[in-house]
Amino acid sequence: MGPWQPLCPANPRSPIHLKEAIMATSKRVGYAVVGLGSISENAILPAFRTAKKSRLVALVSGDAAKAKRLAKKFHAPLSYTYENFDECLRNPDVEAVFVATNNGTHVRFTLQAAASGKHVICEKPMANTVEECERMVDACRKNKVKLMIAYRKYFEPASLEFKRLIASGKLGRLKFLHTAFSVNLPVSSQWHLSQSAAGGGALLDVGVYCVNTSRFVLGVDPVEASGAYAWTVDPVRFAEVEETMSFQLKFPDSLYMQATASFGAIIASFLQVHGEKGWAALDPSYAFDTQRRMFGEIGGKWFEKKFPPIGEFDLELDHMAECIRKKREPLADGAVGLRDVQIMQAIYQSERTKAPVAIPPAG
Repeated sequence: MGPWQPLCPANPRSPIHLKEAIMATSKRVGYAVVGLGSISENAILPAFRTAKKSRLVALVSGDAAKAKRLAKKFHAPLSYTYENFDECLRNPDVEAVFVATNNGTHVRFTLQAAASGKHVICEKPMANTVEECERMVDACRKNKVKLMIAYRKYFEPASLEFKRLIASGKLGRLKFLHTAFSVNLPVSSQWHLSQSAAGGGALLDVGVYCVNTSRFVLGVDPVEASGAYAWTVDPVRFAEVEETMSFQLKFPDSLYMQATASFGAIIASFLQVHGEKGWAALDPSYAFDTQRRMFGEIGGKWFEKKFPPIGEFDLELDHMAECIRKKREPLADGAVGLRDVQIMQAIYQSERTKAPVAIPPAG
């Protein structure tokens, strides 16, 4: 059979099958990942291997050599630097960007992408200030593109099950919550120590999980921040941002949450809710690469359920891709990210003033 003749249709490499494969691939939303730090290399980029509705088109980094190396490793056709990001945005195959740079540059890359008509997934926290968040929301609305904040808990089975349990009323009237998230900040993580780059310390980086997940599983927003206290055992290293922060959030119906976020302890996390009829815990609750357990006691009966590790980042990517294709708004949109930053700024204000700070209703 000559090279010009069609292959047998039963052959998976036939023109018919190749055309179907190309069409299936083209339906996937093409992404550029901006920022190639550890979260991108270890979690976001590998997620494209298992994503069903998303494909990796380009990588963007401040280090051209790193961008090319990771593009080869993760089979991205193109790589760019921050300086020629505009060239990346002119590529029609790039329909959305995943902004995973330091917090202080989220606003820059989001505004640039929105102005070019590209949809945006932005890592959390959304930005350093409420004003920056508002600019990002306005720019995406003005340019008719979708903005999603990368909150994995909205799609992860253990958190969804925990949310369903609370909503079922089986715990009775809720009385209080305890939660914490700690990581040993690596020596290589220098930008996390800069106020201008990070916007804050442990509260913004890992405490955001405590804030957002509590809002998600409860289905309501806090009305007051109080009792915030920041401290460090390494004042030289943590000269600009807090190493550890504890704080309290008051929710409606006299429900209180006590939380701690830290850069100075081994990685661990939990979320525990106590009600009049029972209690439940999710432990570990926030890390993405470990088995989770949901356990507790209701009416004197113990329960426990285990959730194996799954790919959480591909769920994020595919949720956004589906929203783009079906013209729906993502669950964790810009308003959700903005609200978390408002709450965390109230916590910082409470720490500075040593007084309770009212959190106004969402606009």
